[in-house]
Amino acid sequence: MRVAQYKLPKVETDAEDASLVLYYFGHGQGGSAAANVERWVGQMKQADGSAAKDAKEEHFETNGLKVTTVDVSGNYVAETAPGSGTFHNKPGFRLRAAVVETPNGSYFVKLVGPEKTVTQWNESFLNYVRSFEFK
Repeated sequence: MRVAQYKLPKVETDAEDASLVLYYFGHGQGGSAAANVERWVGQMKQADGSAAKDAKEEHFETNGLKVTTVDVSGNYVAETAPGSGTFHNKPGFRLRAAVVETPNGSYFVKLVGPEKTVTQWNESFLNYVRSFEFK
């Protein structure tokens, strides 16, 4: 499932690095763009535990491929590992993610980390997503 995983160095004031992971599950696998955006937004909560607000979703094409991105900040509460039953509790985080649809199936890109660090890497994230091509 994980095609690649990167550690993106933190900004000086943050406590930890960000993580960028590229997933590919195969043709027709991994769910729709809308289902993944909903799941990713659900991994972020407000400080009081309520649903994240102000998630930004964008749609565009790059090199003939449809792309959906999401940008949401808050308390990162995703499961630490699928099926583990234990969850992160990381306030002040930001999640940037994208679904890149190709003829051979979608690729899923997820960047998560402290808000300032993810902000530092945001333009690189977007350039990475825009660099996808199908050959």
